[in-house]
Amino acid sequence: MQGASQVKQVLPESVAIFILPPSREELERRLRSRGQNADEDIARRLALEGFVVFAPDALFPLGGYPGDEDQARALFAKLDQSKTHEDFVAAAAFARARPGSSGKLGVVGFCYGGGIANLLATRVPDLAGAVPFYGMAPPLDQVKAIKAPLLLHFADHDDRINASWPPYEAALKAAGVKYEAFKYPGTEHGFNNDTTPRYDPAAAKLAWQRTIAFFNRTLRG
Repeated sequence: MQGASQVKQVLPESVAIFILPPSREELERRLRSRGQNADEDIARRLALEGFVVFAPDALFPLGGYPGDEDQARALFAKLDQSKTHEDFVAAAAFARARPGSSGKLGVVGFCYGGGIANLLATRVPDLAGAVPFYGMAPPLDQVKAIKAPLLLHFADHDDRINASWPPYEAALKAAGVKYEAFKYPGTEHGFNNDTTPRYDPAAAKLAWQRTIAFFNRTLRG
């Protein structure tokens, strides 16, 4: 990670790492003074809940998010995953050190970012909470390192991700990790992404409410 120059607007399928705030009123003023819609993306929505948000772009080494999902998927396949994982661990440390933070750190991620959220739970011992949306499980031999509580969201029809859950859940139980997991009936992978036909407004709303309640407990409690 080479500092704030790598930060880009958070996208529906990326990870957002965030910590506790300056005031909500100040965040609203800053966001709206730039003409930005507060509900436009995950980072803005979190900011308006009173969190400081840092949204690293995993594709920065390849020129950044190209503005198109199909092109982005092709670029993800070209990433050096080991280096990318280390970049996100560095991003967590960077986020925690931002001015005005309480030092408490949480992570939420979607799709690939959901897998990163699971990974960071194994790599950041003092993480306060992690929320993976339909994310791939981390290596099972690393689950015992998880200290943070988890809130996991799954789509109903998502064979690849859901197949990884039973062994992951067994490892979480064996390690004594606190977790809640929810599967949303009738949904498909990416149900929170309102730019695709898979978007499910009711499921997305409920999952988001649960996510904010979880972070209010773990980061503000």
